[in-house]
Parts: sequence; structure tokens; C-alpha cells
Amino acid sequence: MEISILLADDDAALRKVISYKLKRKGFEVVAVENGLEAMALLDTRKFDLVLSDMRMPKMGGLELLEAAKRKRPELEVILMTAFADVSQAVKAVKLGAFDYLTKPFEDDQLFMAINKALKFRRLEDENKQLREQLDSRRSTPNVIGISKPIKQILALVDKIAPTDATVLLSGESGSGKEVIARLIHEKSYRRDKSFVAVNCAAIPRELIESELFGHVKGAFTGAVRDKRGKFELAEGGTLLLDEIGQLGIELQAKLLRVIQERVIEPVGSERQIEIDVRLLAATNENLKERIAQGSFREDLFYRLNVIPLTVPTLRERRDDIPLLVREFLARFSPGATITVDQALEQKLISLPWPGNIRELENLVERMVVLRRSDTLTLEDLPAEYLTASAMVSSSEHSGDIGFHEAEHQLVLAALEKNNWNKSKAAAQLKIPRHILIYRMKKYNIRPSDE
Repeated sequence: MEISILLADDDAALRKVISYKLKRKGFEVVAVENGLEAMALLDTRKFDLVLSDMRMPKMGGLELLEAAKRKRPELEVILMTAFADVSQAVKAVKLGAFDYLTKPFEDDQLFMAINKALKFRRLEDENKQLREQLDSRRSTPNVIGISKPIKQILALVDKIAPTDATVLLSGESGSGKEVIARLIHEKSYRRDKSFVAVNCAAIPRELIESELFGHVKGAFTGAVRDKRGKFELAEGGTLLLDEIGQLGIELQAKLLRVIQERVIEPVGSERQIEIDVRLLAATNENLKERIAQGSFREDLFYRLNVIPLTVPTLRERRDDIPLLVREFLARFSPGATITVDQALEQKLISLPWPGNIRELENLVERMVVLRRSDTLTLEDLPAEYLTASAMVSSSEHSGDIGFHEAEHQLVLAALEKNNWNKSKAAAQLKIPRHILIYRMKKYNIRPSDE
């Protein structure tokens, strides 16, 4: 495609010579004698480049540059002048000029400036296209749901994402707090920077400070080199501190200082590093209870709890279960078409899901791997879920007993009947022994002599 150049110069002879030379190089040239005529043309057609004299009647080169950039910021402008003036050149560059040529100039200088400007614009356009493609393909967290609770959460995310406000996400394990945190990041102006998640409960207490703030070589045994912490790795982006309630009380004080002063100090260093990070925190605990127990700082809580956001449990959004099941089926069986019959779907909707979405996801993967056919039925549901379903049915008949209480009583009764023999109790309940042990830990069930 022919490159079009808009040439503005009040010197008719020079205008004619430059036009001739540019056309010989294959450019399309439209020549005018002042900035006003150039602006009138920019209103009616598209040009790839503007080549303008600095001093012209009615509208000079700097005014044309400023007006053209306001109208089309992506348009490159090269200015020409017979009066070499450093201050004018600096001003031109600040206003967005790509280059500044002093008359008289050689043909090579002119063509080099034009080619550099066109190459730069081509690269900028390609980068823009790539960014748009990446944005369209970006693995934005897929928050699936049509239920009222999830719609309310998504509406809140749309409001808070464009800000830098600290958000405290609370909710049960497996309910999707990290997915919501990633969605906040992806909808923010920081989305092109890193999203870094740290599980405060998964890192040994003696290492968590180094993980967050980094360390210098020799700071402690094993520190054989400098290491950047998670705050530095998240620079310009978003840092999620998951299971924030598990952070030690001493480190809570240091985190509070980081939030207040926006600086970190690597372990073993006296150097302070300024940070620009949006902070999100998540917890499945009641932090107010932790404050009452003296294991969580109240001042840190209020710093984190600028915008509280409670992620609903799967039990609160049962309408979303069929959608989630279909999503997990597609993920775990690429190339296959697996369906769920109506009886199984209703059973899945009725289950209590103490592990929330994570539990549902794991169950669907298990059923896909062990399926008898490409239509999943109640026969594909593991035994412990059928037992749980039976307990739900029993609790519904009793009228005033909840699922967890019914499950607790059933496990306790089986253990007592079998003299606390776990294998026999599990066999009676028709569940694997490890599931029984998990339920015992969950409900803190143990013999009275313990």
C-alpha cells in the first residue's frame, strides 16, 4: 500500500523539490503552504506522516504538531527549520515530534528520518495489535455462574477493580477466593503487570519474611545469593496474601509498616526499597475472633479490610452447579462428549459441598477418569457421597438436624458400635478408611479417654 505524506511549507520552490523527491521514492505526497490547510486535510483524510516547516503564516509547525497530535496521537510528525534553535527543538520533541531537521539537509537525512518514523509507527501498530490479541486471549479467570450471589460478587469486582483499594476476601476453603482475586487484577489497570499469590500457611514461619521481602547474601544460613521477595516480584502489579490469618504476629507488624510506608527492607539489609503494589488478602478464618484471641493485630485488620468481600459458598449458589459441572467435564475430557443424567445432576445439586468448588472439581475429574460410559449416572458417584446423600435425606425427615450434625452422629455411632476400630466402622459405613479418618479429624471425634 502506498505511503501518504502530508507536506506543509510556505516556500513554494522547496515544497516542489521535496514533493518531487518523495514521489520518486514511491510516496504519495499532498503539499500545502501552511498549517491551517494541513489541519483541514487531516480532518478529511488519513496520512501516514506529516512533514512540516516550523515557520509558516497563519499556523506554524509547532501549532500544527500540537493540533495534529490532539486529533491523531498515533500520527508521526517531522519538523523542518532554517533556524537552528535548541530550545525550539526540545519543545518540538516534548510536544511529540518524531524528528527535527535543520535546513539545508541532505536527501539521505530526509529519507532516513522518514523511514525511521514509518518503521517506528509500524512497530507501534504491530505491538498494539499484539496487545489487543493478548487481551482477547488473556486467560481471564472464568467465573461461572448465574446465581444471585455470584452476580453480586461480579458487580462488586467491576466497581473495585479499577481502584487501588486493598481488598480482604473471606470465605470457606475452595470457594474461589484466589479466582476472584485474579479477576480483580485482570480488570484493573495493572493487568499487564504480574499477579503474585502467596499462601502464608504453606511457607515455614522462619522463611516467610524472606519470601515476602527478599534477603541479601549471607543474611542467614543458606542465603548464598541475593533473592527478591514476592513484593518486588509483584512490582507494578498485584500481590495476594492468601490465608493471611496464619501470618505470625511479629511479621504482621512488619506487613503493617509496608502497607503504611510502601517500602520493604530485605532480610539482612538496611536498604529500603520503594514498592508500587496493589495488595489483596484472603482468609477462611474469622479474623475478628483471632483479634479477640490476641493472635491477629487489630490495626492490620483495618488496613486490610478497606473493602471486605465475602465469596459465597457453593451451597449458597446451587443454581451454578450444573454450569460448573459442564465446565469441568469439558476441561477433563477434551475431545470427548460426556453428559450427566438428570438423577446425578439433582444429587450433585443437593449435596452439602464442605469443600466447595474445589471439591466439586475434584469429584468431576474422578468420575470422568473412572467412568463406565460417556453418560455419568449415580453409579459413577463415589460411595461416600451416596452415604452423605442418605444422611441428608435422614436429616430432612428429622426436621431440626443439619447435615454436619447428622454426619457427626453417624460416624460417632459407627465407631462406638465397633469399639473404635476404624476399619470395621468404615466398612459399616461403606466408605474407605481414609475418608473415615478425615471425618474424624473434621469433627474432632476421638475416644473419651483421649
